[in-house]
Amino acid sequence: MSRALLPYWLLLMACVVLAGRGAAASTGKPYEHTLVGTDVDVRRPIPALPRAVLMGGGPAVDDAFRWMIRKGGGGNFVVIRAAGTDAYNRYIYALGGVSSVETLVIPSRDAANDEFVARRVRNADALLIAGGDQGDYVRQWKGSLLEKEIHRLARKGVPIAGASAGLAVLGEYAFSAERGSLRSATALASPFHESITLTGDFLKLRDLGNLITDSHFDSRNRLGRLIVFMSRLMSETRKRPVRGIGVAVGTALLVENGWAEVSGGGAVHFLEMTEAPEVLVPDAPLTAHDIRVERLEGAGRFDIRRWTGAADSTMRYSVSVIDGELRSSRSDGEPY
Repeated sequence: MSRALLPYWLLLMACVVLAGRGAAASTGKPYEHTLVGTDVDVRRPIPALPRAVLMGGGPAVDDAFRWMIRKGGGGNFVVIRAAGTDAYNRYIYALGGVSSVETLVIPSRDAANDEFVARRVRNADALLIAGGDQGDYVRQWKGSLLEKEIHRLARKGVPIAGASAGLAVLGEYAFSAERGSLRSATALASPFHESITLTGDFLKLRDLGNLITDSHFDSRNRLGRLIVFMSRLMSETRKRPVRGIGVAVGTALLVENGWAEVSGGGAVHFLEMTEAPEVLVPDAPLTAHDIRVERLEGAGRFDIRRWTGAADSTMRYSVSVIDGELRSSRSDGEPY
């Protein structure tokens, strides 16, 4: 591009961004919409394989976003959230390979059922559910037109990612946090604590069924609460096994056609509970034995459908909870 043309293109991009903002504000729409790049639907055929990205929160993982762009064939990258800014727009656009990046702030059920919102999501070649409060996503988006469009994308093989709170709603089951967040110590000591709000039947993405996810996993010490969530789900759904995935900050799990690999600097923990907890009653600490754990980081892959990694790819051990205290079978006693 010549230096003479540069100001024109900068002006054009600025006008597109301002147009997106102005449309939402001036017409009193229930959503906010901003866009960088060209506002033209770009559709490139991709194999209809199930694809998902589980982002653990914290620093963005550039390679995970590049993977999404590549697997989606480029085109239109859409970010959805219930509150927050459009900071992802410039970041993702600068990575290259996309015609546009747009953010939709969808703070209400009216917004989640708006035809404009549905159309923009329907035209996505990659979709990110950003961080925030997963309680908002469950309350405002569950059962909406937006939810239907997310499932439509999934069937077409469009990569769908969730970061932090967005990750929390990617599994078949979710900790909805509708009564606030929760520390592991609280959950282990009182597995029926009022803050433990679990939900199902929101998003049903292939290869993420019968499991629950959690973010900021090791930095916020969330192994204990994930085991409590799994224990409650086993008791309430009567399903066996129940599985969980915990993703560290600055880390993403890339899932395609049943296979998962790690991108970023941290680890991903895969948990499986096959036996009901020995003690799971109100006002008493949890006791549950032999929850199988596989820890994956760096190179290597994990078979989501068979729920196992190659012997040389993962660290395998088990954890138990005795009277609300974590115990690990590892020689160093480390549960993570």
